[in-house]
Amino acid sequence: MSVKLVTTDKQKRIARYAKAMGHPVRVYVLELLSNQSCCYSGDLSDELPIAKSTLSQHLKELKEAGLIQGEIESPRIKYCINKENWKEAQLLFKQFMGI
Repeated sequence: MSVKLVTTDKQKRIARYAKAMGHPVRVYVLELLSNQSCCYSGDLSDELPIAKSTLSQHLKELKEAGLIQGEIESPRIKYCINKENWKEAQLLFKQFMGI
C-alpha cells in the first residue's frame, strides 16, 4: 500500500523559510539586517570570520528563499530584509508553533 504525500502551499513556505534559516551564519545575517535598514556585503564580510565566497552562498540561500533582497550599487551589493516575506515567515512560524 502506497501513501501519497500531500503538502499544502503553507507547509511548503514554512519549509522553505526554515531551510534558509538552517545555518547559524544565516540566522546571524537575518538578525543583523532585521535590526537595521540595510547592509553592504563588504560590511558583512568584515563582520563575519568566513570566506567571502562562503558568505555569498549564505546570502544567495536567504535571497532565494525571499527573506532578503539585494540591490546592486556598483561595485557593492546592498542587502535588506524583504519585509513582506519576513513578516509572513514570522506569522507562519507563530501559527505552526501555536504561539
